[in-house]
Amino acid sequence: MPHDASEAAGATHDGAMETRGLEPVPDAERTGRVRELFPTWVAANISVLLLTMGAGLIVFNGLNFWQVLTVAVAAPVLSYGIVGLISIAGKRGGAPGMALSRAVFGQRGNLFPGALIWVARWGWETINAVTGAYAVLTVLDLLFGVKSNTLLIVVTLLLFVTCTFLVSGLGINALRACSKWSTYLFGAFSVLVLVYLVADTDWSAVFDKPAGSTAMTVAGIGTIAAGGISWVPSGPDFTRYLPRTASSRAMVGSTIGGAGIVVLPMVLMGAVMAVSTPDLASAQDPVSFIGELLPAWISVPYLVIALIGMLLINSMSMYSAGFTAQTLGIKVSRAAAVSVNALISLVFGFLLMVVATSFIGSFISFLTLLAVAFSAWIGVFGVDMLRRRSYDAAALMDTTRTSAYWYRGGFAWQAMTAWAVALAVGLLFTKVDWFSGPLASSWIGENGLGWAATTVVAGALYAVLPRTPEKAPAAPAEVRETVSI
Repeated sequence: MPHDASEAAGATHDGAMETRGLEPVPDAERTGRVRELFPTWVAANISVLLLTMGAGLIVFNGLNFWQVLTVAVAAPVLSYGIVGLISIAGKRGGAPGMALSRAVFGQRGNLFPGALIWVARWGWETINAVTGAYAVLTVLDLLFGVKSNTLLIVVTLLLFVTCTFLVSGLGINALRACSKWSTYLFGAFSVLVLVYLVADTDWSAVFDKPAGSTAMTVAGIGTIAAGGISWVPSGPDFTRYLPRTASSRAMVGSTIGGAGIVVLPMVLMGAVMAVSTPDLASAQDPVSFIGELLPAWISVPYLVIALIGMLLINSMSMYSAGFTAQTLGIKVSRAAAVSVNALISLVFGFLLMVVATSFIGSFISFLTLLAVAFSAWIGVFGVDMLRRRSYDAAALMDTTRTSAYWYRGGFAWQAMTAWAVALAVGLLFTKVDWFSGPLASSWIGENGLGWAATTVVAGALYAVLPRTPEKAPAAPAEVRETVSI
């Protein structure tokens, strides 16, 4: 039976470099532990951009401290709850998310959402690369008085992207090890920052700020949650080495807990900083403000640790992007596929740092569109996952007409229809700097819930459409498990 060229006999993740590609992980190699998900999702959120977004809740949304607290709690629970739920598919099928997606959309149909998600990852990786480069530039300025210039921007971007490529190219073991230690270090220095802010902040000014509208609170939840939504298709990539018997409840809990323990304090810290320094919310270089707001003995090590965190965020994104590229038919190894995204983020990062006039405006616009693009896939894949208890490993890798997931002409038309309609609906409610849908002024649009509408429409439409029958029965004798959260 013809398989993808990415499949390697005897591939494994036990060595320094993970050599396994899209092919499902055999049960004998599923030695991962659920508790490893906690530092993974901590690392996925170690970004100083959360400070800027927290500041934006004060400056642009007009919220008070208690409303920001509500946003900072609700957003990670909502978004990373979805990440955790979709990641259950990883332990069932033992394959990356976009490979499992072939069972839903068909071998050819999966190319459409796969291509959109791959392109969306270019933007996500560009944003992270730029933020990492800004962190390097800020540390150089604080320690040595070196001011930014075009040549230095190129050098710092190249350094950051190269390190990202090395970590993501090594694979899952390298990501796990780096996530574990960055979690410890970031946690320690975050406590120092919190202590400093508690002692130095004018708390009367913080708590005297009047409350904003409920609509702006809901919009704030949508904005912060959009970052988490972008990780949903990647969830199975980090759970495919878990045994089939791993607790679904624990998986979801570890995912929410790992993300929430970072998002909550970072968003609150950004909001507190914005009371005295509102310019933080709209800075072209959002990282340099850390050096201005905190003493050097805190800001320098904090930025270094945050830099490591942003490198890990980008490494995780590129790790998943490598799988996505392989599902599109790019006949290279996973590590080689990662290099494509590394080059793209380097070029786009330079343009954003040198040419763009509003970094944070570009970032928020990108997050909004990213959430809509991913949400159409989430709705369809999520409903399919509720119906499905197993995946045919051979059919996932067979991209010819003999595959059980070939359906009609390589397309599962019901899934494709639900995905396309939901994507169009979501864009109707979406407004960003350079685009405004005709329904953007509606309640859903004004509250930044275009991504939520996209998910609901995709899931509901796919649920009522008749299922496309598989061409052959699923692989036999698998341990089957129902979702119990």
